[in-house]
Amino acid sequence: MRRSDATHARKKDTREKIELGGLIVKAGLRYEKRALLLGMLIDAASRVRASDVERERLSAIGAKAFGNERK
Repeated sequence: MRRSDATHARKKDTREKIELGGLIVKAGLRYEKRALLLGMLIDAASRVRASDVERERLSAIGAKAFGNERK
């Protein structure tokens, strides 16, 4: 891999991590312990994989939160 390709990949990865961290802040979880956050995410991931209904329910909550952000 050329150096510029590696740099581009690293910058893209960094941007993605910053955006994901922003979701934690937006959810009001900035000051929670990392173990709690990870546990919540692992639990949600398993529920979303197991249920299309749960995926839709959580997607609706997130879409509503993003909609409020743009007002």
